[in-house]
Amino acid sequence: MKGFIKFIREQGVVGLAVGFILGGAVSKVVTSLVQNIIQPLIGSLLGSTEGLSALAVGAVTYGQFITAFIDFIVIAAVVYFGVKGLKLDKIDAKKN
Repeated sequence: MKGFIKFIREQGVVGLAVGFILGGAVSKVVTSLVQNIIQPLIGSLLGSTEGLSALAVGAVTYGQFITAFIDFIVIAAVVYFGVKGLKLDKIDAKKN
């Protein structure tokens, strides 16, 4: 059992698992934040009454890409600051 625990700590599996779980847990909240608050605000600033997802140049709609990018940035920030704030980045052992 000690060998298994050592393997998990050395390979960074704990950090990976924490990031995966936190990312999944906040995904719906962040998606709602982006779609219901951020997207309409930015869309109205750019002159779209339908929100960000309606923005397009010709046949290319770039609003949905911007929405997905904002979604990713917010999730990455939450995971980063969550791991740092809880000091979970110190869990993994360093190889000698």
